[in-house]
Amino acid sequence: MKFPPKIPNRKTKSKTNKGGITQPNINDSLEITKLDSSIISEGKISTITPQIQAFNLQKAAAGLMSLLREMGKGYLALCSYNCKEAINILSHLPSHHYNTGWVLCQIGRAYFELSEYMQAERIFSEVRRIENYRVEGMEIYSTTLWHLQKDVALSVLSKDLTDMDKNSPEAWCAAGNCFSLQREHDIAIKFFQRAIQVDPNYAYAYTLLGHEFVLTEELDKALACFRNAIRVNPRHYNAWYGLGMIYYKQEKFSLAEMHFQKALDINPQSSVLLCHIGVVQHALKKSEKALDTLNRAIVIDPKNPLCKFHRASVLFANEKYKLALQELEELKQIVPKESLVYFLIGKVYKKLGQTHLALMNFSWAMDLDPKGANNQIKEAIDKRYLPDDEEPITQEEQIMGTDESQESSMTDADDTQLHAAESSSRMVLASARWNNKRHCL
Repeated sequence: MKFPPKIPNRKTKSKTNKGGITQPNINDSLEITKLDSSIISEGKISTITPQIQAFNLQKAAAGLMSLLREMGKGYLALCSYNCKEAINILSHLPSHHYNTGWVLCQIGRAYFELSEYMQAERIFSEVRRIENYRVEGMEIYSTTLWHLQKDVALSVLSKDLTDMDKNSPEAWCAAGNCFSLQREHDIAIKFFQRAIQVDPNYAYAYTLLGHEFVLTEELDKALACFRNAIRVNPRHYNAWYGLGMIYYKQEKFSLAEMHFQKALDINPQSSVLLCHIGVVQHALKKSEKALDTLNRAIVIDPKNPLCKFHRASVLFANEKYKLALQELEELKQIVPKESLVYFLIGKVYKKLGQTHLALMNFSWAMDLDPKGANNQIKEAIDKRYLPDDEEPITQEEQIMGTDESQESSMTDADDTQLHAAESSSRMVLASARWNNKRHCL
């Protein structure tokens, strides 16, 4: 059924204006207009917000990429052994990124490669403070403490690492370094072997084990260890250096030079490698070439005492006594408590005919080495400079022959004496091993 439409009451009918629009309709239209404008405005916001978010994301991504690029540059420089450049790049990172375990470990390793062990220890100590759970990189820290002969700190470090993770090679390398510092080489060898058992592809453990075998005069086993390290990591220059040192001890100078050169190709910034190459070249009767190589080493590290000592020895062997004396006087300022320096100065003065100065320097050498580890000093004084010595000069020169041949061939005894004196004065010679001081013993 259709109902008739309801007729509106006249009294309730609203008044119309000229446009024919009632007052309530105007209010409704205003509300609709406001609603439409709000919808449009919300639509604009909804279209702008993703753009702003995308811009912010792009900006954050660009910052992250820049950060990763700088970290990559620093790590690449460190892997290329441009250690000073690596330190400079990583040190300019933002503080909240700089003060992280990974970045500080890389900086500590760079200082370690530069033989700046005090700085390396400071950095690694900070790593232990902010990330005491970190194991990676602690093997370098343990070797740094080995260099500085801080046995207590090294014992604490090895104990913490082995308690924390017995399945990490870094922990057993730290324990091996701890016992090596105590001269308990058999126990140290067992710990290094344990590190290899935990991770057979850990090249650094092979290298440390090889150095221990060198100390126990087991050169065949040491050769096998260094070769295994090269098999695992062909760019592990420490192993190439270890092979060169073994061949040098065996007086296979050509093989030694070849392996030292291999190590230098990997780490061209090492003054220590250049120094040993110069020593081998002098042993091969290439004196001028040896001087050039030693000069290059001193340019890289002007305060390297072993490089200056070997250069003075080569100059002395080539009868350039005044240049040798000048070099030794500079060296005396760097290592004032080294007996071999005074001994060589005495030999230079003897060649120059200044006997009283020679005797004075021999006496100083005896005072610095009272136990007579270098017995040739005492023999030189007793046989050459007694008041009633009336032996002809030719016979004196014959007595000096043994010492001169030792200086010209740069035997390992010289290196050992230098390291012994430096350990007593807390100054580690640059010829000491960069990953293990046992290199040059």
